[in-house]
Amino acid sequence: MKSTGIKNLIVDFGGVLIDLDRQRCLENFRKLGLPDVERTLDLYHQQDFFQHYEKGLISSADFRNVIREKMGKDVTDARIDAAWNSFLVGIPAYKLDLLLALRKDYVVYLLSNTNEIHWNWSCEHAFPYKTFRVEDYFEHIFLSYEMKMAKPDEEIFRKVLDEEGLNPRETFFIDDSEANCAAARSLGISTYTPVAGEDWSHLFK
Repeated sequence: MKSTGIKNLIVDFGGVLIDLDRQRCLENFRKLGLPDVERTLDLYHQQDFFQHYEKGLISSADFRNVIREKMGKDVTDARIDAAWNSFLVGIPAYKLDLLLALRKDYVVYLLSNTNEIHWNWSCEHAFPYKTFRVEDYFEHIFLSYEMKMAKPDEEIFRKVLDEEGLNPRETFFIDDSEANCAAARSLGISTYTPVAGEDWSHLFK
């Protein structure tokens, strides 16, 4: 990778670093009493309030209230958060080791479409490893809900490039969505789309 002139790595979070379990999440919301859970929680084609939540256009409180409205009953924040966070499994230790190793040779960034509830859980449960915390793995962390924009919109990639002063020709992006990678490539960024659960460390051997 270094021999190709790549200096910067931009890494996605969900499906690339952290393993996901959509069915577990659906089942837990079903147990809470969320009707038509498959359609309401279409996590791969997120529309309306899910998309708004990931873009930070509604708050976590608003998100929980929409869930309660759809259920038609009062459910505690903690129970909603637990069901929502059950979508997240964890980050394999070898990927955390890989990130730490990559920081020796590259400038490593995180760019994720995510939301406040998922991110707070991940900072507390997924990233802590040995003596390391989330800020130890990345030069800068870019989160959709903080930026008020989301992949695959080109503007979010332009924001990262401009804010960090990155040359797209020296930048490599790893994301499990082909649409997101296509948007990055349109700006001259090289990309790779791993499959779910893939060990993509082979890119750097």
